[in-house]
Amino acid sequence: MFKFGFSGSSPLLSAGHTRHPLLLTLLGASMIAAFATALAVAPANDNIPHQTVIESLPSPIPDLLDNTAHTFFAETVIQRGDTLQRMLSRLNIDDSQAVDFLRNAPEAAPIRQEFIAGRRVSASASGDGSLIQLHFPLNSRDSALTIKRLGDHLEATLVADRPEIHLTTKSAQIEYSLFGATDAAGIPDAIAIQLAEIFSSEIDFHTDLRKGDRFSVTYETRHQEGQPTRSGRIIAAEFINAGQVYRALWHDHGDDRGSYLTPDGKPLQKAFLRSPLEFSRISSGFSRRFHPILQTWRAHQGVDYAAPTGTPIRATANATVDFVGKQNGYGNVIILKHDDKHTTLYAHLSRFGSGIRKGQRVGQGQTIGYVGQTGWATGPHLHYEFRINNKPVNPLSAKIPVLAPSLSAAELSAFRTASQPHLALLERMHHSEIVYME
Repeated sequence: MFKFGFSGSSPLLSAGHTRHPLLLTLLGASMIAAFATALAVAPANDNIPHQTVIESLPSPIPDLLDNTAHTFFAETVIQRGDTLQRMLSRLNIDDSQAVDFLRNAPEAAPIRQEFIAGRRVSASASGDGSLIQLHFPLNSRDSALTIKRLGDHLEATLVADRPEIHLTTKSAQIEYSLFGATDAAGIPDAIAIQLAEIFSSEIDFHTDLRKGDRFSVTYETRHQEGQPTRSGRIIAAEFINAGQVYRALWHDHGDDRGSYLTPDGKPLQKAFLRSPLEFSRISSGFSRRFHPILQTWRAHQGVDYAAPTGTPIRATANATVDFVGKQNGYGNVIILKHDDKHTTLYAHLSRFGSGIRKGQRVGQGQTIGYVGQTGWATGPHLHYEFRINNKPVNPLSAKIPVLAPSLSAAELSAFRTASQPHLALLERMHHSEIVYME
């Protein structure tokens, strides 16, 4: 049994999770399970085995206020209308020299020329916000520009983008939110989103998370010249939600295809996602409620997801569009027909997805519309209904059928052999004990 003790404060992290390196250090001391798995480096080849060496944090924990020697890795995606300074801020960098270098240095011209929305950028920074290294992939798939700090100056180098693959395993505990826990543990946002997607058929991350829930995750990190450049795929994960244990293991089917399975080889992907939005909060559950416009108590036959206008809405399962248009209090509404007995309804949309029309086939996870406030709505939100034989049922508790078939006997044997080391590590993490000290 492993036991770890931490001290420090635990301020609330917002859903926007804007971070500062010092804040992350303090939060990490009070919120994360102190597991970091350092693994042997191998070339970027998924078929090469990785040797695992488990390391725990030193005891006692070093002085957290003297964090200038700590290194923080972050990654972000350039957004529409972004500036260099805003991008660096999201990377936890507060460095006027780095801003000036990126804006004016001739060697940094490729970054200014290819500063395009959607480009993924990563950086390492010291505890005081000084840039250590920035990794900027260029249009050529085989090259990237790195900006490194060498003493008191910065240097730009064009490098071949041939990453090494490291595996990292971390464990954390939910105090306020999923993003709050992953931020404190130093787990990239891309991994947090993958984690929610992997378990999205089992857990509604809008409604089901509880303080004290725990998770462990093993994921790929790509490194260039010894520095992390971006996160990759989750290889194994465990989520303990309200005492229920869920585990997922990546199974490679070949030809760069794969899926997540339970330890006994059953597919995790279900016919329906639990939620039509990636992240938001529940404003009104499946129950009777006092209608804010009609001023009467009446049955509420769906779930309301409060979210900003324009938030993408995804189809929760493969379907055919049965209705698209306006419908009384629903405002702009889409009804999807999934089979002979299952339909879903999405209401109050601001607009419909591109090309969405009656009779069109849509896939699970496809964007079909955007959150709005049309019809009888007092604020922007999505009203979602899940119907069986045209009767609304609670989508948060309905039994969801499995989408994919289980493995054959030969495939199951190969899967168990390949996943055994990752499953063993999850088991060790599961039996660790986290002790919090005020």
